[in-house]
This record gives sequence, structure tokens and C-alpha cells, in this order.
Amino acid sequence: MTLVDDLAELRFDNRFTAVLPADPKRMNLTRPVHGAAYSFVRPTPPAVVPGAQGGPRLLAHAPEVAELLGLSEAAAASPRFLAVMSGAEVLPAMEPFAMCYGGHQFGHWAGQLGDGRAINLGQAVAPDGARWFLQLKGAGPTPYSRTADGLAVLRSSLREFVCSEAMAALGVPTTRALSLCTTGDRVLRDMFYDGNMKHEPGAVVCRVARSFVRFGSFELPASRGEEELLRQLADHVLAEHFPELLPADGTPTPETYAAMLTSVARRTAELVVHWDRVGFVHGVMNTDNLSILGETIDYGPYGWLEDYDPNWTPNTTDAGGRRYAFGKQADIALWNLVRLAQALHPLVGAVEPLQQAVDGFGKHYSKTWRATMAAKLGLAELRDEQDLALVQDLLGVMGEHETDMTLLFRELGRVPLEGELDPATRLGAFEAAWHGAEQGAAEPDDAVRTAALAWMERYRARVATEGPGWFTDEARRAGMDAVNPRFVPRNWILQLAIDDAEAGDTARLHELQEVLARPYDEQPGKEHLATRRPEWARERAGCSMLSCSS
Repeated sequence: MTLVDDLAELRFDNRFTAVLPADPKRMNLTRPVHGAAYSFVRPTPPAVVPGAQGGPRLLAHAPEVAELLGLSEAAAASPRFLAVMSGAEVLPAMEPFAMCYGGHQFGHWAGQLGDGRAINLGQAVAPDGARWFLQLKGAGPTPYSRTADGLAVLRSSLREFVCSEAMAALGVPTTRALSLCTTGDRVLRDMFYDGNMKHEPGAVVCRVARSFVRFGSFELPASRGEEELLRQLADHVLAEHFPELLPADGTPTPETYAAMLTSVARRTAELVVHWDRVGFVHGVMNTDNLSILGETIDYGPYGWLEDYDPNWTPNTTDAGGRRYAFGKQADIALWNLVRLAQALHPLVGAVEPLQQAVDGFGKHYSKTWRATMAAKLGLAELRDEQDLALVQDLLGVMGEHETDMTLLFRELGRVPLEGELDPATRLGAFEAAWHGAEQGAAEPDDAVRTAALAWMERYRARVATEGPGWFTDEARRAGMDAVNPRFVPRNWILQLAIDDAEAGDTARLHELQEVLARPYDEQPGKEHLATRRPEWARERAGCSMLSCSS
């Protein structure tokens, strides 16, 4: 594959803006936008030009994404790359725009939302012919910024950059991230909406995706009775991302739109099961934050289960209702799919096919979840209700004492089940995952230990039924290691990287990039990035719960 050394050599094929109607007004003022899928708008350049003292600086880039786009390392290291990725320069082939969409936020219809701090530069054509949107997040206001400034700060940008690529390495469907730049500007933010405003380093992350169309992209025109725009958007999404669903003549029918919803429901079910598998909590599953492609999108106040709690949410805004808690993500995904089905109803004209599509979510989620949990436990499948109870009872034991989900499942693969074992060995996985004094928690009591030992005996007996030679300890461990990561981007570790980056040191950021690119490998010497949350991080801002503020 030939890679280009200059970003200007990248080819663009901006089909989204070529096919869909644009906002006829070109002024960049906050306002309602009707009858349009997007508004043309350019990034706001940083106050100081790239290359000058105090100007934009490239903190990191993702070599894998650069290569995916056909860019060499020389291109990523060039002054032009920094200029474009910081919003200081727009290449002639680009057609920057902000997307128009609506959404339900925390269960309530919010009306028009749109890309308030995201500007799509255009669709780049990769060497394999695939088209990828390049989108700058934090590059200035758009007509959809409402009362905000369209900017982003380093802490939120670093979190999105790192987690996007970590999720891809984990095998979780996701948007990608090409680069992370500081702008040299200072951005005023109130991190927890408590009146404590302060200036923080401004930053821009370049997000990369095949599509940034969301459930809310369909909701807005449907809510306004703009059926022609709704149809144009659906037809474009079908042609670009679901061509296999189109009839031979290429003209969608009502059945085609219903089939698209069926596919979206399946993809969304698989996505949520992936989140369940790795202990990820999105934190803000509004309908404008769910991708039509079933990919993780919009990394805001996300979090990872430092201790297993189905009722935990990382979002301070959600702390009261816990609508988007870990254990509710499947239910919310289904709720959001119903909203999408309602938006597509004008194109389908009947409720029954839409209902069938939505009902398919639960069936596919249950089937995929069972297969995934079996794999996490080193089993070929969950055979019956007893196997299902084995999984549910493990989650119950995990909830009786603060238990690091990531560590427990990884360590379960290391407990030898062949031959006789003493209680200490059988409890090894739990001992490695239980929070204790060093995590600001009490030590597990005798009742917890007894419950864990009893579960381990049931687990050992169940594994034995897989048959001799089917799952030896070595084979079981290899299989479990393939689905249970050693490393995930824990909030408290990211906060340390943020602290260093704000002080001008990116060593920890680059170490995280390197380690999280291989999350299933042991990586000796990097054990400090796969440990239980320390006590100091339990309540510290940014290490547990976060706000929607950027």
C-alpha cells in the first residue's frame, strides 16, 4: 500500500454534502435550521499560528488510523498536518460542515441539537476505496452551538482520543481518533457546573468514522414533518452503509427501511454486549449519541467499572436518576430504538414491521450476551438455566464486595482447575480483584469469602463437564484471555496522563497509547496500568464521575 507524505495529497469524495440538502444560509450564527442535513461552516483558527511560540502543538496521533487513511508517518509529522488538525488550515478539497440533528436527552425531547462543537472536514478516500469522515471536535462554534463556544479542553479531548483507539483495540465497534492537538488558547470551563470557572488548555481531537449519522439525525426531520429530508437521509444511509438491503433496481421500498432498522437493532445489540464484556459505561446514551452504524460515538462522561456495580453511572448529570447506569444500557438502547422506529414510520407506513425490527433487539442481545459470557468464563456455551444461574450468581458475588470486574475475569483464567486445590488458590482471582484498604474499602468478610468459594466449586464442576482435552487449564486460559482484557483505559490512569499533559509532559500519554494498543497481552513491566483504583482516586475529580462539561 502506498502512503502519501503530504496531507494535501489525500483525496476527498464528499458524498454527504453532494447528495443531501445544505443549509442555504452561510452565516455562522446560532439559529434553527430547517430542511437541511447540515450547515457549511469553517473551523475557527487558534489565536497563534502553528509553529509559533505558544501556538498549536501535536501531542499525539494514531499511526494505525493514519495508515488506514493512507497517510505516512512523515505526513503526520508535517507542519501541514498540525495546521489542519488544529483548525488553522482547511485544504481546498475539504468542504467543512456541521451536521443538523435532534434527539432525546435523558428521556426528554430536546429538539434541534446538531454538531455544536464538531466540524466535519470532509470524506477522505482511503487506499482501499473506503470513505472516512475527518471531524474536528473543539474547533469553534457552529450554528448548533446554542449558548456554548464550540471549543474543547485538553482533559476531555485526551480522554476521547485515548479511549477511541483503546476501544478499537479491544474489538469494540467505535469511531476512531487520528490526532490530539493543543491549540495554545485558554478555554473557560466550569467542570462540575458549581460556579468554579477556570481557564484550561484548549484542544482539538480529530475523530474518524465511516458515518456520524445518529438516531437523532432521523428524529429531527420526522418531528418537523420534513418527510422529503427524512427520505433523502435514509436513502443516503442505505446506499452508503446498507447497500445489501436495497432492491435490484436500487430504489428503497417501505420494507427496505424496516430492514435497515432491523440491521441497526442487531448492530446496537452487539455493541451493548461489547460494553458489557469490557465493563464500559457510556454515561450519556441520548438518542443523538447513538450511531446508526452501531458504533460507540461521542466519548463524554464515560467510565469503566472499577468495582462491579450495575447501578453505577460515570455522569454527574445522571447521578440522581441513574438512567444511563451500566446495568441499564441495554434497556436504554431499546428505548432509543423505539424512538428511531417512530422517526422512520413515515417511510414505512406501518407499525408491525417496525415493531418486529425493534423486538429483534432483545432476542439478539440475549443470544449474543449468553455467548459472550460463556466465552468470558471459558465455556463453549451456556447450555441451560443452570449455566445462566452460574453467570448471574457470579455477578451477585461480585456485588457483595467491591470487586474489580476487569481483574476478576482476567484472573479467573489463571486459577488452575485441574486436580485438588486449597481454598487460598481457589480464591486467587477474587483476592486479586477485591478492593481493600489500599482502595479505601473494608476487607471482604467471611460471608463474602464463603460465597466466592462456593461459586468457584460450582464453576470448577461446570468446566469439568466440557470433557477431557476440550478445555485444559492452558486452553481455557488462552480462550478467556482473548475476550477478557488485561488493560482498559481506567479513568484514574487517564487523569494522571491529563495532569502530566497539562504540565507539558506527554510520556504517560504515549505509554498509554502503546499499552492499550495490545490490551489482551500481558506486557510485563506495565502492571501499574492494570491495577485496582487507589484510595486517592476514589473521590478525586476526573477519576470516577465526570460531567458533560468539556
